[in-house]
Amino acid sequence: MKKILLAGAAALALAVPAMADVTIEDAYARSAMPGAPSGAAFMVIANTGAEDDRLVEARSDIAARVELHTHMDMGGGVMKMTEVEEGFVIPAGGSHALARGGDHVMFMGLKQPLVQGEAVTVTLVFEKAGEMVVEIPVDLERQDGHGGIMQKGHGMLKSGS
Repeated sequence: MKKILLAGAAALALAVPAMADVTIEDAYARSAMPGAPSGAAFMVIANTGAEDDRLVEARSDIAARVELHTHMDMGGGVMKMTEVEEGFVIPAGGSHALARGGDHVMFMGLKQPLVQGEAVTVTLVFEKAGEMVVEIPVDLERQDGHGGIMQKGHGMLKSGS
């Protein structure tokens, strides 16, 4: 009987996937200029879990379309923004920055202007960590290196510098 219980427990442990422990740090959203039809969200996604994870989708009601984007160097000083359908790997024990001029969450067809000091609700979808709803502050005056920290499951913004 003891062997059957141990075998069952081992099978159950192997059948349950390990969940990544993902946190969102230093997040903010902005538009290029007041009244612009598009905007973006930037953040650092940290994974303290033992397995890589992948951000595969972002959703929000603030825009007609929300996509994961990056900038590609086309040569000759030309940069092109493009959708990244496979998403972004968040390495185990590491992080992945979504930053201006690089990977980011793109809001296309904003339904209303982004307003300084307000927040936008965004659902981030990860392969292993699942869905995470975050409130991202709008900071149209932001200089890189300043922001707040959001943690999975808390849904609230902690003050940063």
